[in-house]
Formats: sequence, structure tokens, C-alpha cells
Amino acid sequence: MAGNRKNGVGIEEEASLLQNNPRWKLAERVARSPGIYRATQLRDMLLFIVRQSILNPEEPIHEFDIAHQVLGRRSDFNPLDDNIVRVQMAHLRKKLENYFSTEGKQEDTVITVALGSYRPVFSPRSLPAAPVLAGNQTDQNPKESDISVGVAPGKALPSTAREARNEIAPPTDRARKLALPVAAAVVVVALAGCCAALWIRLHDANQSLALARLSLTPWKAQPAAAALWSNFFDTNRDTDVVLSDDSYLLIEQISRQTTPFYGYLNRSYLEPPATTGSSAETRFIQSMIATKSLGNTSEFKLAHRILALDPQGKNVHLYSARQYMPALIKQDNVILIGGRVSNPWVELFEGRLNFIENTKFEGFGVTTVTNRAPQASEQPLYESSDSVGYCVVAFLPNPGQDGKVLLIEGTSAEATEAAGDFLSGNQFSAFRETLHAASLPYFEVLLKTSQVRGTPLTVTIEAYRVYATMH
Repeated sequence: MAGNRKNGVGIEEEASLLQNNPRWKLAERVARSPGIYRATQLRDMLLFIVRQSILNPEEPIHEFDIAHQVLGRRSDFNPLDDNIVRVQMAHLRKKLENYFSTEGKQEDTVITVALGSYRPVFSPRSLPAAPVLAGNQTDQNPKESDISVGVAPGKALPSTAREARNEIAPPTDRARKLALPVAAAVVVVALAGCCAALWIRLHDANQSLALARLSLTPWKAQPAAAALWSNFFDTNRDTDVVLSDDSYLLIEQISRQTTPFYGYLNRSYLEPPATTGSSAETRFIQSMIATKSLGNTSEFKLAHRILALDPQGKNVHLYSARQYMPALIKQDNVILIGGRVSNPWVELFEGRLNFIENTKFEGFGVTTVTNRAPQASEQPLYESSDSVGYCVVAFLPNPGQDGKVLLIEGTSAEATEAAGDFLSGNQFSAFRETLHAASLPYFEVLLKTSQVRGTPLTVTIEAYRVYATMH
């Protein structure tokens, strides 16, 4: 749930601004209440809208921001087609009303969210008027003129200061001896109180920082998502996101032949040979395409969703396949997006995979997925079409054995986008539970998608493999 930071303000400064704000402290108390803390989406929505209202008070909070940054909806979210934000906000209003009428009834300030708005309102709670004493009761109280140190109410004050001093007996040695341990005890109690207050402030500050970080990276509160993405974003190692080279794909489609990885690495495909049946005009077109660096929208959307998982982005780098270098794939964490036909770096890992994508440049071209070792009820070959696509998602060690690799190979742009939905949604949580492992093992899963042009409709798991002993 990452809101936009203004003027280059970093997370530590944001946390400091929030920590010292009483409205944020109130929101934290509400978020920690049992009724809201267990409802993670409602808790994250509350923290998000309060955080935005404090850090960006002049900017409106839009339905799209909540859907995209809190609820994980895609960047093409349309509130006219999906009312998830309005439904969840109605639940949040009820939760807030319940909190401030029960366990939060002692709070001096109440949080509400007005209908038709997503900006929180902080209102002082109405307090009952103080009781007024009857006149005959006030007469029973001693007068201020009758109250003095060492003088009982109603007794006349001494006429002179000397007489007052004479009426107060000087302290004895015994009294002095008793006063010393009493004073020492008072000092000890005061120091203990100061230490307790400092500890409470430090504890609250740590909680504030933790909640601020959680509001920026809500996937950390989801065990299945954290088991996967912490391998890429919670380490000191760099993570490289590598997109396909669609210029390379077009050249292959025109020549109707694939180029092996090392041919891509030495750039021999950039100078198409004068093969039989290849006209000078065709070779010229191939040469022109080779000078371009092309990509596709679905991969950019997926890369944006992955980069948003780490808002600070200190160790995350975006590359095209043409920019990438062999030295990096050995030392960094790597996320490869696209099949071998458009992202040749995938070829380095095909020896470890069971599900292999193959593209035949015949007619309009068709991409299939080969199942090297079919199990019961599995097909040896899966063929994509206009309405059905497949995507191989694999979690593996990198060649250096100390980093991680995530492969996302779709037979179509829609299948690639669907893989992003799978990795960030409830389906991955369900898949994680089926593995019955304490920690996330290396795995490979084949997804099947139904699709119309430009939009994935459904995603199902067709088959998978677990590599518990892969090194």
C-alpha cells in the first residue's frame, strides 16, 4: 500500500512526521483493536487514508488510489465495473462506529468517514457538563482565608511572621534521619517512572515505524506473499527485473527461425544473413527493427506491479533483455518476464524446468508448452489459442546458488498479465497451502488462462512441480 511521497520525503522522515501526530497515534490505536486488526483490508484502508490526510492534506483521496495501492487492483481498475472500495469503506465506517462506542468510548477524538468521501474526519467527542453544586453545599467548604500551612481551617492566622515561626516546631534529628530515606525513595520512584515513560515512548515509536512500513508494503502481512517476495526485497542483494526484447521477437517472426541464446548474446541476429528466400527488402526491414528497442504493455504493467512491492526501490533495477549482462544473472536476484522466444535469458534455466515453451513460426505462429514428464491426468503438450493461454511460473535458485530467480513465461500478453494476478492474489495463498512445507520450496507451476484480446478472464492451475532438494 504505497502512497505517493512528495518532495523526496523518505520513509524515515514520513515515520517521524506520523509518530508526532496525535491523529496518527489515534489511528494506530484503532488499527490495533481486535475488531479491525483482524480485518486486514479494513485496517490497511484506515491507515492509508489517515496517512494520506496527514502527509498530503491538500490532495483528495481517490477511489482508484485505494483500489490500486491498498486492495491490489490492477492499474486499469475501473470503479464503474468494480465497487470493492465502496463496499469495504462501508464496512470500515461500521467498524469505526463500533470501536468508538465500545472499547474506544474513552477517546477524546472520534474518526469518521463521511458518505461520498474517502477523507477521514477527526471530531472532538461531546463531553457531559460538569455537575453544579448547590449553594448550601458551597457554604460547608472552608474559606480560602482559613487554609494555610500548619493552620487548621477556622483558626486565626498568627499576627506576625515571628509568631508563625514560633508555632512551627523545628525538625528533630530523628525527623531528619527519617526524611533522607523517604527522599531517596521518592527519587528512585521518579527515576523508575521516567524510565518507564521512555520505554513506552520508544515502544510506541517502534510500533509507529512498523505500521508505517506495513502501510507501504502490505504484502508483508500476508504469509504466502511474504514467503515469496521477501526473497527478492528483504535482502541486501540487488534484484533485477528483465523485460522481453520484442524487437528480437519480430526479427525471428520475419525470418521464421529462432536464434539460440549465444547468438543473441553476441548480437549476430542484428545483422540478418542473406539466406535463401530472404529478399534485400526483408533484410532491410529486419535491420531497421534491430535498431529499435520494443516492448509490450502487459509486461510493463506487470513490472510496475512488481516494482510497487518495494516502494523505496533501493535494490531493484529494471532492464530490457538487450541491456542485461551475464555477470548480473549470477550474482543478483533475477525476475525474468517473457518466454524464451522474446527473452533469451530464460534459456539458461530450461535444463531445470519440466514445462518448456516452444514457438513455431508457421502461418501466424503458435506457442505450445511441452510437459517433459507427464503425470496422471496431465497432457504431454499444451497448445495456446486466441481464447486460451498458458504461463509457466518458476521459482528457482540463481546460477550462483545464493540468489533467487523468478521466471514468468506467458504464451500471450494476457497470460503474462494473469500470472501477475496469480502471484499477488488469493490463488497463490491457496497454492502455498497445498505444498505443506514450513518454508517456501522451489517450484514450477503451469497456469491456464481464458482470455479475450487484451484481457485475461480466469486463471487456473493446470499442473505443478515442487523441487524441495534443488541446489
